[in-house]
Amino acid sequence: MSNKEVKAALKSAREAIRNKDYKDALKHCKAVLKLEKNNYNAWVFIGVAASEMDQPDQAQTAYRKAAELEPEQLLAWQGLASLYEKSDQPAFKEELPEIYQKLLKLYESNDKQKWCEVSRKLADVYHQERKYDELARAWHKLIKVRQEEGAGDEELHELWKKMTKLLSDNAEEQDNEIQELLVIAFENALSTSKIIPSDEHQKLYSEFISFLSKLPHKKSRLQRACEAMTADYPSELFPQEALSLYFIQSGCSSSEAKLCYSRLHEIDPKSGPGNIGLGICAFYDKKYEESAKSLAQGLKQNISCTVAWYYLAQAQLKMHKYEDAIRACNQALKLSTRKDMHESDNRQRNIALQLKAEALVGSGRADYVEEAIQTLDQLPDVLNDPLLLALKCRAHLNKMQYDVAFKLTAKLLTSHSEKGEAYAVKGLLCYSQKKYDEAEESFQNALQRKPDTADYYFYLGLIYWFMGEETRRDKSKALTHFLKAAKLDPYMGRAFYYLGQYYRDVSLDKSRARGCYKKAFELDGSDGEAGAAAVDLSMELEDMDTALTMLTSVIENGRAGTTKWAWLRRGLYNLRINQHSQAVVDLQAALRADPKDSICWECLGEAYLSRGGYTTALKSFIKASELNPGSIYSMYKIAAIKQAVGKYKEAVAEYQLILTRVKEYVPAVKGLGECYLMLARNAIVDHLDKTAADCLEQSLDFFTRAVKHRPDVSCLWKLLGDSCTTAEAISPGNVNVSVPGLLFGQVEKDQKQKLDKFELLKLGGRCYGRAIKLSSSSNLWCDVGINYYHQAQHLSVYGCSNETSELLEKSLQCLKKAVMMDSGNHQYWNALGVVANCKGIGNHALAQHSFIKSIQAEQNNTVAWTNLGVLYLQEGNVELAHEAFKVAQSLEPSYVNCWIGQALIAESVGSYETMDLFRHTTELGMHTEGAKGYGHWVCATLQDKTNKNSELYRYNILQMNAISAAQVALSKYTERIQNDATAFTMLGFLNEYLNLKIQASEAYHRAVTLLKNAGDQERLNFASRNYGRALCAIGQYDRAINAYMSTTLSEFDGICGLALAYYKKGLFKDSIKAYEKALSLTTSEQEKAHVLTALAIIEYKQNKLDNARTLLFKCSMLKEPNIESLQALCTLGLAKRDVTLSSAALNELLKHLKKGDCVYEKCLLSCALFSLQGRNITAQRQASKAVHSNPGDPVLWTLLSRVVPHCAPQKSKGGAVAGQVAQNLNFNHAKALLYSGVNHLAMGRHFSQHKYNNSLKMVQRAALLFPDDPAVWSGLIAACHTETSACYLTGKKPKHTGLESALATAVTTNVETAKDLPATYIQAFKSWSLWQAITASKQTGKMSNTEALCTKALKSHPNDSLLLLKKQIHCEQLLQSGKPLSGSMLEELKKAVKSNFSSVSAWHWLAEIYKTQDMMAAAEMCYRQSLQVASQQGSLSGKLSSLLRLAQLALTVCMAKVRSDHWPALVQEATNEALKISSCPLALLFQALLQFIQKIGARDTRRMLERVVYQPEYPETVTSVARWYLLRHLHFKNDYELLDVLLKNAKANGDTKVLELHKELSAA
Repeated sequence: MSNKEVKAALKSAREAIRNKDYKDALKHCKAVLKLEKNNYNAWVFIGVAASEMDQPDQAQTAYRKAAELEPEQLLAWQGLASLYEKSDQPAFKEELPEIYQKLLKLYESNDKQKWCEVSRKLADVYHQERKYDELARAWHKLIKVRQEEGAGDEELHELWKKMTKLLSDNAEEQDNEIQELLVIAFENALSTSKIIPSDEHQKLYSEFISFLSKLPHKKSRLQRACEAMTADYPSELFPQEALSLYFIQSGCSSSEAKLCYSRLHEIDPKSGPGNIGLGICAFYDKKYEESAKSLAQGLKQNISCTVAWYYLAQAQLKMHKYEDAIRACNQALKLSTRKDMHESDNRQRNIALQLKAEALVGSGRADYVEEAIQTLDQLPDVLNDPLLLALKCRAHLNKMQYDVAFKLTAKLLTSHSEKGEAYAVKGLLCYSQKKYDEAEESFQNALQRKPDTADYYFYLGLIYWFMGEETRRDKSKALTHFLKAAKLDPYMGRAFYYLGQYYRDVSLDKSRARGCYKKAFELDGSDGEAGAAAVDLSMELEDMDTALTMLTSVIENGRAGTTKWAWLRRGLYNLRINQHSQAVVDLQAALRADPKDSICWECLGEAYLSRGGYTTALKSFIKASELNPGSIYSMYKIAAIKQAVGKYKEAVAEYQLILTRVKEYVPAVKGLGECYLMLARNAIVDHLDKTAADCLEQSLDFFTRAVKHRPDVSCLWKLLGDSCTTAEAISPGNVNVSVPGLLFGQVEKDQKQKLDKFELLKLGGRCYGRAIKLSSSSNLWCDVGINYYHQAQHLSVYGCSNETSELLEKSLQCLKKAVMMDSGNHQYWNALGVVANCKGIGNHALAQHSFIKSIQAEQNNTVAWTNLGVLYLQEGNVELAHEAFKVAQSLEPSYVNCWIGQALIAESVGSYETMDLFRHTTELGMHTEGAKGYGHWVCATLQDKTNKNSELYRYNILQMNAISAAQVALSKYTERIQNDATAFTMLGFLNEYLNLKIQASEAYHRAVTLLKNAGDQERLNFASRNYGRALCAIGQYDRAINAYMSTTLSEFDGICGLALAYYKKGLFKDSIKAYEKALSLTTSEQEKAHVLTALAIIEYKQNKLDNARTLLFKCSMLKEPNIESLQALCTLGLAKRDVTLSSAALNELLKHLKKGDCVYEKCLLSCALFSLQGRNITAQRQASKAVHSNPGDPVLWTLLSRVVPHCAPQKSKGGAVAGQVAQNLNFNHAKALLYSGVNHLAMGRHFSQHKYNNSLKMVQRAALLFPDDPAVWSGLIAACHTETSACYLTGKKPKHTGLESALATAVTTNVETAKDLPATYIQAFKSWSLWQAITASKQTGKMSNTEALCTKALKSHPNDSLLLLKKQIHCEQLLQSGKPLSGSMLEELKKAVKSNFSSVSAWHWLAEIYKTQDMMAAAEMCYRQSLQVASQQGSLSGKLSSLLRLAQLALTVCMAKVRSDHWPALVQEATNEALKISSCPLALLFQALLQFIQKIGARDTRRMLERVVYQPEYPETVTSVARWYLLRHLHFKNDYELLDVLLKNAKANGDTKVLELHKELSAA
């Protein structure tokens, strides 16, 4: 190709590039390169095309090749620059400055404009790469070129300005050359600004000054720049602040600096640099408070100013504010560790460390010692600097490390003996060890070297304050040195504190002392001692306002949890002025500061107590006592508070604890007496008179102990009088109190004398007299008057009229004296009215006047209104009495006396509300009048048999539970009033109603005893009859007969009672004679029928059934047949198993019964009759009907539970529920639990089926409630036997074995001690329990023990059943030995069973014997025989048992694969018959197993087995077997889905055997 062709190809390449056809351009270029490898343009075009095709590496290679070929040509370099600018590759960016520099050389001579553009680009690259030195040089050269070319000022200004922006980043880190260039740039930029002043110019100046402030060596330029900007902008803060910071950093305090600070402060008082500068100046002027204030204000704006923190620490240290100084030093040290700090700041850091060490040591706190030592160790050359070494020595002294301090002191004295610090440290060491003479000498030496040191004078003052006796007496030397120290250092608070101590304790100048204390506290706010002393002195000087102001100021300015002393004192101040709530708040705050201060807790307790917060006060004193167990005051207050809130027993324990520490602490002794007195009064309110007497005796003992130590205290004698007078409410028979001999002036004062009630009241009067002698007061005169009144009332009972009148007159005069002394006290007037109204005085006018005056003195006076009502009622003025009582009720509705008054009014006018009013009085509280009144009305209502069905009777007696309430009220009444025979009679009557037989007999006996001396024979006969009836009820028949015989025996009731007593005693002939006598006295048909019925019962007891039937027929022939006689006739028929007689009597009975009458008796007789007729289901339905008609009657539910297991055992589940319902309805019917347990036995529910609802649990509960009932223990034997049998069936070990024998013994014991049980019943119990014990022993395999039991039973109860059982045991022993039974043996056994032909269990046992001998046909015949016997007896359970055993026998043969149609048919027949009797799960299981044997894989097999397995109510023993066979069926069918369901069921029921079988079958 020729040169033309090369040009043409290059031209084509150029055109292709222009047309953006870069691939075609590459072709043309490659064609050129084939001809000319070094063609410059071709390589350039390749670079262009490759660059546009995004092939930077190829483009770079091409451009580099072209540049190598012609390095002075621009195109290749321009292409490279363009390529690098567009690319993001780091390698290209690194080479870009080199390309720009090459271009600058090429442009420098011929194209200045391009040169400038490339220079700008190069500067941008340097700026991005943070190459500030190259950037500065490049930009400076650019500006120089533009200046040479004559560029205008505006352009040059922008260039200089741009240079400042480019170089401002991290300028302080650049070298001096760059920094100098930047300074030149700022200065030129500022000088070339056109508009001055302007925002741009101001901003540029600010940036210039900010830059200069970062350069320590440019301080002079900074000052000039600030001054220049201030000249241009005089109101601008920034230059002033920058200049101030310059002066601050340089530590300058010249007039020029002060002027700058002041000018800045004038412009902006909050300016940080201005305040800091003024603070520094104030520091040099020794104005430390002003300095600290200004520095703190300035640091809020300039927190990073290290110098300011340094000066602040120094100022605070000068003022002894060590905590603040430590914080300032820490802040300074924190700032000095910044990375931007210079090496020159190390000096300031060391000073800050030294200041911190001085503050830490100066604080004197032991917890700062380690930090102080660590701080000193950070300083260089500590051991060679005397000041630092002295600080270290003082630090060890603060921690009481005297050995270390001694060593350091010795070193300091050796190396720096000329320094005062060395002797000062030695003096401190000696002072700490109380070597005052040596310390004095050392500090004097220190003062010779540093005479103007306040600390040395202060410590010398302390030495003189504490050293020798002479110096201690004469404090003048100490005063002189304290004054000198205060003068040299006016900020030394401790000097002023000790000056205060001097003026207070020595000069006794409280005013000046307060001033010193106040000054000390102002200087050191943490000095609580000084503050507390200042406040205490202010209070002593009665300057409360100053004290309160000071306390409030301290509290408001103090931090949370501090200034405890201030909170405590303000709390006590508020407590003194009765501001209780505020006192509580203040004392709580004091405790937050120190929660372990027992004194604070005691004060808080007092505050709570003063506002009535007993609970919180008690907690506070308990806490105080815990913190200070030796505080008697806390213990006393705890006891006193418990006493105040009525916890007298706990208070007694607390007082006793005090006396164990301080034996005769009178307040505790007095408190004990008061507690026992209050316990006595509470016992009196509860009518516990004996308890009250015991408590009074205790109170007298303790009050006497207190009087023994303080006989001059009037209140103790008054309390003794109160204790004696309190006995007036106790019945005289219960008062026999032992009183210390001291009260009688006995020589042997430890002896005691027994006093009765009157003597005790007289003693109380004498004690009141002693109290009046010590301190005469109106309340004491009132107390002694009331005491005389109670003495008179006591004597009036015994008819001592003369003494009574004299005592009443004394009482009246004493009360008049009390009224004269305090006529405004309503209680005195009321007491005067009561005495004036009493029987011995009878001054009703004075009484009325007194009551009215009492009401006038106190408007809400319930007692006076009630007493006024009583007065009116005595006068017969019912209307006024009613109004008075009405007012009393409105004032205090719970006051019982006014309600009694209204009840008495209602009784007098014959109101129907009388009983309700008396009942209300017993609800409000116990009062003898109310109790007797209510008891009377309840007894009267109960005796009135005509209104039993009335609404009023149901409300007053039944709904209001009147009988129990009246019995309780009368019990309390008779405890207090023990000579009221009527009350005892009523109490006995109510006790009979409540079936409290023993209590009734005791009450009647008391009534008889009281009436024997009364001379009222009629009432005595009535009481004796009642007593005899009660004795008969509790089985004391001899005493009952004697009681009846003591009467005239002329009344029907008395003769009948005597006859009953004879009957109960077993004296039937005497009983018949008595009843025959009573028969002649009958006045009605009903009485005659009752007597005839009783005679019939006696004849029945003598086995004269015909006579009994005749007598009962006579009853039925009366005009008014008696219900009880018809019931007895029906019962007689049932006992004789005479269906005809029973049916006739029952039908006759039903004719005379109304609906709702005798429901239980009617149901019981009907069920018994149906059962006798063999209609068991009908009997059960009869009981169910009765329950449905009367669902709230627990007796009927109990009867249903009792009937079900006998008549319908298949419904035993319902019977169990019925028993539980009966017990829930009425707890007294808890015997229903026994019947519920029997039902559980009938349904086979044991512990493994239900943990709580099973037969054993039910019977156990019944045994707890009825431990004396042999039937319950028999049921427990059956339940235990069931549990043992269930355990054997399930393969579990029984928890208890052999219980049956022990329980059988318990049954025998209960039966023998039981009363009124028939002999046949007792014999049946003994036989059954013994038989059960034998069976249980046999079951456990203890054959020898079983045989011994049989032998024992045969001796006491010989019968065929026991003989058979003994043979069974012998036979089983042979079977266990493995010997076959001979034919003769089998024949003998068969004969033994036939001798017990009616025993179903005997035939079962014989069948089992035949089975062991493989005689299946004979076994079948035995089972069929047992089935026949059970059918004849009507025993469903026996019939069911025989059928199931027969089915089991046949199934066993079928499983043995015996080919015969007989056995499968027998299984089917037996199970079908069993299912007709009951839905028996065992029968269903046998049918399913038969199907399994015949067709293992059939669908019916699975269906029948599932019917048993998945029935939730079936016993687990049955379902487990069915589950086992169902598993085999499902494995046979490979039905894995149903297998999973079955396995889940097995796991849920804990059937491990099935799970193990599944593993075995799966493995096989």
